[in-house]
Amino acid sequence: MKLHSDRFALPFFRRSLIGAAALAMCAGHAYAVAPFVVKDIRVEGIQRTEAGTVFSYLPVRVGETFDDEKSITAIKALYATGFFKDVRLEVDNGVLVVMVEERPAISTVDFTGTKEFEKDVLVKALREIGVGETKTFDKSSVDRAEQELKRQYLSHGLYGVKITTTVTPIERNRVTVVFNVDEGDIARIKGINIVGNNSFSDKELRAIMALNTSGWFTWYSKADQYSKTKLTGDIESLKSFYLNRGYLEVNIESTQVSITPDKKDIFLTVNISEGVKYTVADVKLEGEMFGREDELKSLIVLKPGATYSGELLTLSNKRISDRLGTFGYAFANVNANPELNREKREVRFTFFIDPGKRAYVRHMNIAGNTTTRDEVIRREFRQFESSWYDGNKIKASRDRVDRLGFFKDVTIDTPEAQGTSDQVDVNLTVVEKPTGNFMIGGAFSQSEKFTFTAAIQQANFAGSGNTVGIELNTSRYQRTIAFSHTNPYFTDDGVSRSFEIYHRTTQPPALNTGSFTVKQTGGRMSFGVPFSETDTVFFGAGLERTSITTDESSPTRYKDYVKSFTGIASGIGTADTNAFPLTAAWQRDSRDSAITPTTGRFQRANLELDLFGNSKYYRAVYEQQWYRPLSRLVTLALKGEIDYGHGLRGTNYPVFKNFYGGGIGSVRGYLSSSLGVVDPFSGDALGGAKRIIGNAELQLPFPGGGPDRSLRWFGFLDGGQVYQEGQKIRANELRFSAGLGVSWISPVGPLKLSYAKPLNAKPGDRLERFQFQMGTGF
Repeated sequence: MKLHSDRFALPFFRRSLIGAAALAMCAGHAYAVAPFVVKDIRVEGIQRTEAGTVFSYLPVRVGETFDDEKSITAIKALYATGFFKDVRLEVDNGVLVVMVEERPAISTVDFTGTKEFEKDVLVKALREIGVGETKTFDKSSVDRAEQELKRQYLSHGLYGVKITTTVTPIERNRVTVVFNVDEGDIARIKGINIVGNNSFSDKELRAIMALNTSGWFTWYSKADQYSKTKLTGDIESLKSFYLNRGYLEVNIESTQVSITPDKKDIFLTVNISEGVKYTVADVKLEGEMFGREDELKSLIVLKPGATYSGELLTLSNKRISDRLGTFGYAFANVNANPELNREKREVRFTFFIDPGKRAYVRHMNIAGNTTTRDEVIRREFRQFESSWYDGNKIKASRDRVDRLGFFKDVTIDTPEAQGTSDQVDVNLTVVEKPTGNFMIGGAFSQSEKFTFTAAIQQANFAGSGNTVGIELNTSRYQRTIAFSHTNPYFTDDGVSRSFEIYHRTTQPPALNTGSFTVKQTGGRMSFGVPFSETDTVFFGAGLERTSITTDESSPTRYKDYVKSFTGIASGIGTADTNAFPLTAAWQRDSRDSAITPTTGRFQRANLELDLFGNSKYYRAVYEQQWYRPLSRLVTLALKGEIDYGHGLRGTNYPVFKNFYGGGIGSVRGYLSSSLGVVDPFSGDALGGAKRIIGNAELQLPFPGGGPDRSLRWFGFLDGGQVYQEGQKIRANELRFSAGLGVSWISPVGPLKLSYAKPLNAKPGDRLERFQFQMGTGF
């Protein structure tokens, strides 16, 4: 239909076009719409869009006057929705007719040639920017999606990526969108050039950078793939390196990134201005200190006469802020103002202290616990709502929740409560981890081939915080059925209760091993009473019946035990004993995590005493673990254990209570339970009444794993030995080993793999270099 300016004034034309006139007016033409009263409104051309949606954008209702201004507003509003590619307005005898042509809907979004990213991840990411199934097709959104894809590939070092988009119309006004990706080759860093470094070599500086040239392990770490984020992190690492060594005025002046024409090789250049090395001349405090100037000054670890260190300066600020936080000053601000003397190359610092207002805790919030009940977490809190903010109590709350062992990650933050100036909220966020573990252990050696053990344990049963364990072993040589249960909050004030019921049968194979059978049936119960935040004392009692049966091939030690209880001179027969062991234990745990500790100490002392049974004895165990971070990612872990048992009232120490050594958890590189005196006939280790074990581990992040503590590798040094009752403990009889290993908090439990080299093995020792165990902690 052709547009005439006088058509809208002629009543004999039944239907007139308004839309074109309105657009012409927007362009500055003189066409006008004769105002009219709207008798009705009709929408034509919609397929997926509701008529009500169109009505909601119209600036006119039935009975109102429609004019030029409302015409322009209506068309602009409908176009702005993005739903329509054409909009026309017509009048039909006083009826406003809205004629639209909808944009097509996206039926599917697909990708070809994508190897670097999972398709599901790409589909989800593009949907967030408007390109997804059932979304309205918009060419500009598709163009943005294409650019976003390119950006993601560039961030992964794929600079030769080419992306073409195919849009195919299909039935019912729909289209399919396919992104065709040619990823090309990954661009590798071929050279890193550092300019301006006079005090430190290129090798020293490049060692602290995440980016690196191609090497034998970069296929996994991807350190040779350029990333702007990584480069930014490396710049900060270089600055920190210099600042921690006295270079207060260091500056990264510029960085250049160049790529070869074939987009396969990248070269980096970092320009550094080192400045001079400064020594700390003096430190002093100013501000509000509440009469605690000496105490606060003692927290400063940046000392006069020492080389300036940015790390120590930050630590000093934090220690003062944290100390003020224990008094309720959650918003304490500590700033160190430097005063430089460039001639003497000295710096003086004045720590300005502004404690701010004393703060209360408004709410303690918990997030992320999909399985664990709130009360299980909340009962570990030491900071309470509506009380003074205390930084130490908040940290203790976080550490206690982490030590539960139910979570992969525990974080806490203290934002200021909105609308207040003296309140904070404490938000604790956890990431749940599987707590039902199927624990297995095994090893391989030439003599024993493959050995295997198994158990099932459910910690945090049904989110209650309780631990339920069932041990089932149907092995021909070691059969076990046991049930255990631990309730850490048997009483509201934190007294725990644990019990175990078990039946075990041990019957080693006759081949290469003396034949004997040990059957044990019993149960025990103990209670743990907390005496401080880190100390718990345990009391318990048990009942156990043991039956030992020997034959001619049995080890001499077992025959002697049967002889002492039955009077049979040959020692061949069955001896039944009853025991009523009483237990007392003390435990102190200040570790920051029960699963992946990096700092703190764990100590445990346990005494088991039987005065009323047939086999009177005592059995004492002392264990200590100590963790210290050597850097943000490296941890030194030390473990030591001393065990001692002895018979009472003229009886020998029960052979079935012997300690054993060798394998993961004691001295790696030696066959499990093989250390100590061996039977002269069978050659099997008998265990002993005394044991000394020592372990040292240097734990490091797995290459490419970053700060993730769930996957680490470690170097270790082990030492230990087992001694018989009455045998002197001689240092020259200790066995040592060293090696490497990997620990992984896997979905089915902690896993450790180790390869050890025995350092002083003696003839007769049974070696086992490769060992693994799943379900152990240290």
